[in-house]
Amino acid sequence: MLKIFCIALPIIIPLQAWAETTQPGAVYPESVVATESMTKMIVGLLLVLAIIMVVAWILKRFSMIPTTTAGHLKTIAAIGVGQRERVVIVEVGETWLVLGVAPGRVNTLHSMEKVSSQVAEPTVKSKEQFSEVLGTRIDS
Repeated sequence: MLKIFCIALPIIIPLQAWAETTQPGAVYPESVVATESMTKMIVGLLLVLAIIMVVAWILKRFSMIPTTTAGHLKTIAAIGVGQRERVVIVEVGETWLVLGVAPGRVNTLHSMEKVSSQVAEPTVKSKEQFSEVLGTRIDS
């Protein structure tokens, strides 16, 4: 094997010296760090982030994200009454609390016994209906 290598080596080395290293008019591939390819990559990433943010906003806006129940607390209903204020009905054991929630502040508006599941609950479609239902619940 060594003899073949020693004979083939002097034959192969001059061939490499005669090899043409560059071709005239060769077209080289685009650089990975080129401005155009970096711009395409950044626009693609921004597009994906925008899609994620829009989907998260839609899920939050239409309350499609399920709320988790932690122990004995359960959120029954919530509605915004201002830009950053909400009225929330929370179930604690056998009691429902109507809470006013604002940034940095939570006030108890009313406390009532848990409504039995056999009573048909009215479906609240708008803010006016919510205020009417809340008013009847507070008065009774």
